[in-house]
Amino acid sequence: MSVTEEELFAVLAEPRRRQILDLLLKGDQPAGAIVDHIDVSQPTVSRHLAVLRRAGLVTVRGKAQQRWYHLEAAPLRSLDDWLTPYRARWADRLAALGDYLDDMPDE
Repeated sequence: MSVTEEELFAVLAEPRRRQILDLLLKGDQPAGAIVDHIDVSQPTVSRHLAVLRRAGLVTVRGKAQQRWYHLEAAPLRSLDDWLTPYRARWADRLAALGDYLDDMPDE
């Protein structure tokens, strides 16, 4: 499912969902490990995982008696594209600050 940038921001605004994505960045995880890691109830984690699945940010597969979750980073590409000019502006400002500090006399 494809989501708009606005919807993606809304999904990522929730800190627990970002925690889940950070955990999945390290590799696929079973649902139980996700519950243990973010220390909230299993139903709460399930609701967050459902939102992340609908946004296309995670996929799930069954393996024996467990459900394993996998990070799908592709939907984040539009967010990254949107942030690129802001990153460039920030880098320019940091470079200017560095130049200013380099030009300051030593005391």
